[in-house]
Amino acid sequence: MKHRSVEEIAREVFGDRFPLAERYRELLATEGTTRGLIGPREADRLWERHILNSAVVQELIPPDAAVVDIGSGAGLPGIPLALARPDLSVTLVEPLARRTVFLEAVAAELEPSIRVVRGRAEAPDVRKKAGNCDVVVSRAVAPLAKLSGWSLPLLRAGGEMLAMKGSSAAEEIERDRAEITRIGGRDLSILSCGSGLLDPPTIVVRAVRGARGVSAPKK
Repeated sequence: MKHRSVEEIAREVFGDRFPLAERYRELLATEGTTRGLIGPREADRLWERHILNSAVVQELIPPDAAVVDIGSGAGLPGIPLALARPDLSVTLVEPLARRTVFLEAVAAELEPSIRVVRGRAEAPDVRKKAGNCDVVVSRAVAPLAKLSGWSLPLLRAGGEMLAMKGSSAAEEIERDRAEITRIGGRDLSILSCGSGLLDPPTIVVRAVRGARGVSAPKK
């Protein structure tokens, strides 16, 4: 982020909705920290390590998409995506009650159109409520094969899994490619988001749900 402040970059990413993003940052730094959703040492770097890191994934999401964020935790990446892209229909899936209480309060204040579903992504009731979506996003949730087993069944045929990963992305694809293909994922690729804005950019593993559906993942 040389030569530009974090706030300048955030204003570019969020546009006229920057005040909402700034309020989300405040909520993470206060309520999010108090509730144990964000580590206390993260408060000073919420923009670059969490909010902007999540929001730039919008580059990969088509207009008016139905997006499901699984294992949403403190709302990352789903809430930054909803704030940056009001055209998206965003559902946050989170199993823990204390987290869903926080997510519901944040959504009510900042973006009431965000839907919060309590449960695990693999649960039948969650698949019924959040399934057949266009995009499933996630951030630091699980190893890639397990994550694909949760994400792919929520997608319509041709929908995309976008999993935020770090430097291990290529290694995970190599290790898990056969299993991901078996359960219906195809066209695996590694993409970067936010180049020119973030240093380092956000790394995303992308997979497409095949038209033949998704079989149950191995136990």
